[in-house]
Amino acid sequence: MSQTASQPTTEPADEGVPPHRYTPALAQRIELEWQDRWEREGTFHTPNPTGRLSEGFDRVADRPKTFIMDMFPYPSGAGLHVGHPLGYLGTDVTSRFRRMDGDNVLHPMGYDAFGLPAEQYAVQTGQHPRITTEANIAAIRAQLRRLGVDHDERRTFATIDPGYYRWTQWIFLKIFGAWFDEEAGRARPVEELVAELDAGTRSPAPGTNPSGRPWAELSDVEKRQVVDAHRLAYRHEAPVNWCPGLGTVLSNEEVTPDGRSERGNFPVFRRPLTQWMMRITAYAERLLADLDRLDWSDSVKQMQRNWIGRSTGARIRFAVGAAGRADDPAETIEVFTTRPDTLFGATYMVLAPEHPLVETLTAQAWPDGTDPRWTGGAATPAEAVREYQRQASRRSELDRQNESREKTGVWLGVTAVNPVTGRELPVFIADYVLTGYGTGAIMAVPGEDTRDWEFAEAFGLPVVRTVQPPADFDGGAYTGSGPMINSSNEQVSLDGLTDKADAIARMTAWLVSAGHGEATTTYKLRDWLFSRQRYWGEPFPVVYDADGLPRAVPESLLPVLLPEVDDYSPKTFADDDADSAPEPPLSRVGEWTTVELDLGDGLKPYRRETNTMPNWAGSCWYYLRYIDPGDDTQMVDPELERYWMGPRTPGDVGGVDLYVGGMEHAVLHLLYARFWHKVLHDLGYVSSEEPFRRLVNQGYISAYAYTDERGFYVPAADVVEQDGRFLYEGRPVNREYGKIGKSLKNMVTPDEMIGAYGADTFRVYEMSTGPLEQSRPWDTKAVVGSQRLLQRIWRVVVDEQTGAVRAADTTPGDDELRALHRAIAGVRDGMATLRFNVAIARVAELTNALTAAYGADSPVPREVAEPLVLLVAPLAPHLAEELWARLGHADSVAWAPFPVADERWLAEDTVQVAVQVNGKVRAQVDVPADADAAALEAAARADERVAAQLADKTVRRVIAVPGRLVNFVVG
Repeated sequence: MSQTASQPTTEPADEGVPPHRYTPALAQRIELEWQDRWEREGTFHTPNPTGRLSEGFDRVADRPKTFIMDMFPYPSGAGLHVGHPLGYLGTDVTSRFRRMDGDNVLHPMGYDAFGLPAEQYAVQTGQHPRITTEANIAAIRAQLRRLGVDHDERRTFATIDPGYYRWTQWIFLKIFGAWFDEEAGRARPVEELVAELDAGTRSPAPGTNPSGRPWAELSDVEKRQVVDAHRLAYRHEAPVNWCPGLGTVLSNEEVTPDGRSERGNFPVFRRPLTQWMMRITAYAERLLADLDRLDWSDSVKQMQRNWIGRSTGARIRFAVGAAGRADDPAETIEVFTTRPDTLFGATYMVLAPEHPLVETLTAQAWPDGTDPRWTGGAATPAEAVREYQRQASRRSELDRQNESREKTGVWLGVTAVNPVTGRELPVFIADYVLTGYGTGAIMAVPGEDTRDWEFAEAFGLPVVRTVQPPADFDGGAYTGSGPMINSSNEQVSLDGLTDKADAIARMTAWLVSAGHGEATTTYKLRDWLFSRQRYWGEPFPVVYDADGLPRAVPESLLPVLLPEVDDYSPKTFADDDADSAPEPPLSRVGEWTTVELDLGDGLKPYRRETNTMPNWAGSCWYYLRYIDPGDDTQMVDPELERYWMGPRTPGDVGGVDLYVGGMEHAVLHLLYARFWHKVLHDLGYVSSEEPFRRLVNQGYISAYAYTDERGFYVPAADVVEQDGRFLYEGRPVNREYGKIGKSLKNMVTPDEMIGAYGADTFRVYEMSTGPLEQSRPWDTKAVVGSQRLLQRIWRVVVDEQTGAVRAADTTPGDDELRALHRAIAGVRDGMATLRFNVAIARVAELTNALTAAYGADSPVPREVAEPLVLLVAPLAPHLAEELWARLGHADSVAWAPFPVADERWLAEDTVQVAVQVNGKVRAQVDVPADADAAALEAAARADERVAAQLADKTVRRVIAVPGRLVNFVVG
């Protein structure tokens, strides 16, 4: 192998172009050859301290470690557009810089490959989703390789690899085999719970033992049911978005505001189905508190805080009378409110249509004198409730929360009792109350809540104000502050209180003492619905026994592989068949769904779970598998996890050192990953408390998009501009600006840019357009500026006419050394702060200074030429490798030490200060950096422009601030 990846042979060139110019054609050849060499020599292989991947660790044993990674891509058929590499190149530049600056850098890449897009394509074509997905992965890997990223290819994998999802299933089993000990504040193995229940040192948690009998008196099946109700992974009947026309459950994001499926426009119904759930709510407080320990942006932290939605207040119990009689309480409705101080103003109650008490509470007949507005036109409460529930099931949660929607509902025919007033409160169901928030029931206080006011107006319900509005208040619900009114009984009085906190505390204390409630904290966060009625996902490693209870598949039988199927689509039903039930594709594979196993009590038949895990499962923990993807004996080696992710100091949460990805994953992916990681930490499998120590969200890249007269997007690449108008196939179109992507048909691929300019030019252009976190426009025409910069850097080292290296062992001048070391300091600052545009600007300034100093013919001192190449190496690595090799270095520039600035050359010899006359700037003068006030004044007076301003005037005062300004006050 020669010292250069490409020999300095003459490039075919256009007439007038020097034969050894850095052209796109030469860039292409250099890049491809260096990429081959990197792969052949394992340049970016990162050694672990021990184990299978430890070869070469002695080379980096004394280096600090840095773990850098991106949110991995989903391998769609469209591949990468120019918006995707923004984050990938940002981490690549950082990885290369950290390696050159002395770190042992882990920079891997994998693929999030389960999920709906590949399955949809399989349904349409009949081609197995694995074939499609693996082809897409190969295409994206080729794109990333062509960009020159420094991923350690030995550590790559896809979530669909059986060797990977074996451990996803293993983690599920650990979560299934754990419960959350509220007293200890952490997860513990279920075996410890059973031991404590058997010993009598612990009782079942509230709500887990429906029979109420002592543990020792329960049957084996009942005991298992109690234990299952404690697990962190459990089955539960939960309301879901059921779409019969698609035969699957949809996420809220897949449902339009008018209650139809985003795909296919089918009706969607809210209905209860038994699903696997993850008890993420047990970790709500830790997930919230530990945000303060993370190096994340305030905006992302706030999004997670809002999603978790911690609220403090009171839980209040309202007795409900049988058949509407308040003197014969048969049921109790519980509500959570952050404003118990407004209880005196509660005049009615509302349950979510799906609330489990609705069926129990609904009266048999309307009481005499029922307001017709309360009945929905139905003959009986049961009929009214059924029809209203059906209507509500057709609306999305987003639509139901729309403040502008008309308030609707029906009365159940019963009343509850306000515990503080004794007043009877009619109990309604209304779709503006959701089961996913609070208890799914509210006490309605129309005087102080806008939605309650609107409902009260629509249904003729009374309003009792408990906060005095100001004199100029113009009506409606008053949500501001003021003195409490109408808020007293014989036991408690809030009247006259102006401090809301005092009023809340006083009312809460009364509720507790009277036995009607207690102070409590609640969260908007709900347990994670973990089932999907789809084929292309990880099978659950559980089976069901004759009692219908779940049993864990032995770890020795993992992975549970997906079977081959002929039809990848779930069974679909008539659009309006709301009572239909899911039939996932796996349910039709009889030879797979039924299995004989020996689970410790002999060989018995079992039934497999036919739902699959959501695609979130594989992305919850993939960072851990990067540490050694080939380890088939454990999820991750504890020693290696401590090395790459362990806490550095007491109180440090540990985790990946830099995680880069889009803001769209700010909540769900990050919250789910944090939850899984905390469970693994509690169970002793990882030393770090959090998965991602530092998070950066890269900006978006936007470009022009075009819509036709119907409002449909047309391919931006086919739009032409003519006489100030934009035309597509001869027809005028409208131009707008939007995020690059398939939906707007304004994609530009990196392949196009690399083909036209080379990968390094593309890299430098993307990194030059702003800080990593900042969104920016795409301008293909501007790419040429980055190409010209790389050509100037090439000319500093290589003679364009002869191809000879210009570097010589000569001594640079002071000006060039000063320019060099200022550039080093600026580039280092840009790299550390992810402002790569700043680093590129400093490289450009140094390049221009060297070009001005040495022209095209003079030798360039090696003392400045080599550092220039090192400074550009993280940004344009192929160019830097080629120049570094031509400068006589046999080893890759990727491992060369990054330059360090000499402080001697950073000090300013002179500074420019403003000279003002009566506060207006009249001149700028250069003075020595250490000039005192007298020297500043003398230099200012010596300037001809200042002297003219002072002529024939009396200087009354001189203000001189060293290093900043001189101001002459004249009369």
